[in-house]
Amino acid sequence: MKRFFTYSSLLLFIFLFQSCKSKTKSETEITVEEKTPVKPYKTYKDAIVFKTLSMEFIGPDTISSGWNTFKYMNRANETHFILFDKYPDGKTIEDGEKEIIPVFDKGMDLINEGNAEAGFAEFGKLPEWFPQIVFTGGSGLIAGGQTSISTLYLDPGYYVMECYVKMPNGKFHNAMGMVKELIVTDKVSGEAEPEDDVEITISNEDGIVIADSLPKGQTVFKVTFKDQKLHENFVQTDIHLAELSNEANLDSLEAWMNWANPKGLITPVPDGVKFLGGVQEMPAGKHGYFTADLRPGRYVLISEVPATKSKNLLKEFNISD
Repeated sequence: MKRFFTYSSLLLFIFLFQSCKSKTKSETEITVEEKTPVKPYKTYKDAIVFKTLSMEFIGPDTISSGWNTFKYMNRANETHFILFDKYPDGKTIEDGEKEIIPVFDKGMDLINEGNAEAGFAEFGKLPEWFPQIVFTGGSGLIAGGQTSISTLYLDPGYYVMECYVKMPNGKFHNAMGMVKELIVTDKVSGEAEPEDDVEITISNEDGIVIADSLPKGQTVFKVTFKDQKLHENFVQTDIHLAELSNEANLDSLEAWMNWANPKGLITPVPDGVKFLGGVQEMPAGKHGYFTADLRPGRYVLISEVPATKSKNLLKEFNISD
């Protein structure tokens, strides 16, 4: 999972968890104007396909390095995602299953029982090599029955794919077996970067920065992480797109995006929210792409961190017919 811990930061988070409430601020809305004409629809027929039927990743074990487009077909009932963890030399999925997943599992159990201090203290038992994991992007949250499209640059190495959305009982999906090893070879894919329609820049100072005019229809988003930092729940900044119905409540969504909340990142998602993909966290200065079909309706871009409104990491917008 995408967490980096130090003893001092752990103590700071426990204090904040027990004594602070997130600031609230009205969400920033994007004014949307339709661009003309709508571009031809891309099928991404040459994309690398991964599929989930229940609580697994079905797909290739080895891929080329460089730019690759991933089509993630979530055919399960639950919302899932893919995060690519680049492991340090000599460490494998077996090490993660033995030394990382049980720590998070035990810590979350304690938090769910109401013992947050003991739960976060448990995370101090993560192995010394854990901070050497590089989180290199992946598919954002994607609803059951939906397909996400992501284009990422992966260096050669040993990776572990994971999803840590929670089951209704609070157990992380990766603790239920939703992990998969992936070898990225020295052979370069030769795929070119896609041509983007919309640029998104994410920074600690400005949050999500995006143009005030978005296109209707199939849209390729380029996401650049200008910088990175650990937030109160030890998560670095990422971005997820969701379509909202009239019943959706942004306060409920904001609270749900914080995994450290016992009700956060848990199945089911808040009412009226359908996730459509995005880009998982990656190092400062890196960028990736995701594609979504923007039909008329209400949408939000949001990061998996606490207090997204006050950090300008929540952007609501509408697409007109």
